[in-house]
Amino acid sequence: MTVTTVSAREFARDLAAAKRATSDGPVFITDRGKPTLALLKIEDYYRLQGGRPRSLLEVMESIPCAAGIEFEAERGASLPREADWG
Repeated sequence: MTVTTVSAREFARDLAAAKRATSDGPVFITDRGKPTLALLKIEDYYRLQGGRPRSLLEVMESIPCAAGIEFEAERGASLPREADWG
């Protein structure tokens, strides 16, 4: 794995080169000589964070106390009124 370092200016000037460099490893983007961002392939990100992202439904279903809870949201006062077509 190769770590590539580019300045923020170089990154802005040639985004395609930075994207290509991620095939060899992460790309560190520096600002005034200090690393501030890291660019990596999405597969590498998922591997680092422990797997693919879960959907909202999967997250909600994983909450142990969620079964049987009913939720009804009130209409916000700042929202426009429903149209009266009659």
